[in-house]
Amino acid sequence: MYTSKISGVGHYVPENVVTNNDLSKLMETNDAWIQERTGIKERRHIKKGDGNSTSVMGVKAAKIALERAKLAPKDIDMIVFATLSPDMYFPGGGVQVQEMMGMRTVPALDVRNQCSGFVYAVSVADQFIKTGMYKHVLVIGAENHSGGLDFTTRGRSVSVIFGDGAGAAVLSRNEGDGGILSTHIHSEGKHKDQLSLQGPSTEHWVPQIIQENDQENIPYYPYMNGQFVFKHAVVRFAEVINEGLKANNLESSEIDMLIPHQANLRISQFIQKKMKLRDDQVFNNIQKYGNTTAASIPIALSEAWEQGKIKDGDLVVLAAFGSGFTWGSAIIRW
Repeated sequence: MYTSKISGVGHYVPENVVTNNDLSKLMETNDAWIQERTGIKERRHIKKGDGNSTSVMGVKAAKIALERAKLAPKDIDMIVFATLSPDMYFPGGGVQVQEMMGMRTVPALDVRNQCSGFVYAVSVADQFIKTGMYKHVLVIGAENHSGGLDFTTRGRSVSVIFGDGAGAAVLSRNEGDGGILSTHIHSEGKHKDQLSLQGPSTEHWVPQIIQENDQENIPYYPYMNGQFVFKHAVVRFAEVINEGLKANNLESSEIDMLIPHQANLRISQFIQKKMKLRDDQVFNNIQKYGNTTAASIPIALSEAWEQGKIKDGDLVVLAAFGSGFTWGSAIIRW
């Protein structure tokens, strides 16, 4: 059986910077309130007319990842696209990437696992490479949150958190040691309503929403029970990281770089303290970009690599928790 490695990473975020002070002009909030609860100072939002969309940003990130992997679009055997905010209800973003990049008629699938989408996508790509079916798989996480948020005081608890952007990684057949040592993914659907967007959907379609005219509980805006999510996230993050370490006979002290999904800086800090990790063992960039869900880990992974914080031979751990609930980790020897 083969193993896989990450041969190239890249990311893209829109140029439009939206600060906490900018949001305070749209809703009752302020910089101190947002930073205290989330650690976020600013985020990027697509600006009307800038040419960006979820798939377009995914392509921009993918081109950088391919260049760094020293590969061309024709070399890719499969696309795995993770997003909760596709350009269209259907088809998915993966086929749009295939078309925009002029690729062969390779398979393209979308992963709808929200915040843990990139870890799930990496796990899927890893299995296809391990079995020998494919040699190079392009994995993308991309989100356009700003197109579907409630920028009023009613929606502030959610809308101040999320940002737009994309990250990508090329997984390739590994010819040497290391690579992706293991992935670990889980779900617990009984908590699905605690972090969700429930309409429009086939169970709650547009005419029904218009007829209800409910101004307090609008189903086409995201809902999050923040304290409930936080409580479960800190438990599952630690569990799934330790599960991956144990599977590979490793200790937390051996981690060179932990890249958690950028859900909330307070969650990352809690996990860092719980696992007794130093500041230089954990990478956070939520302060600049907010929570970009499926894009957050690949954006952070790309930035950490660019800054020289990930080197050959390093033990890199990816971990995520989000809507579903779903969560997962990937243990990587770079």
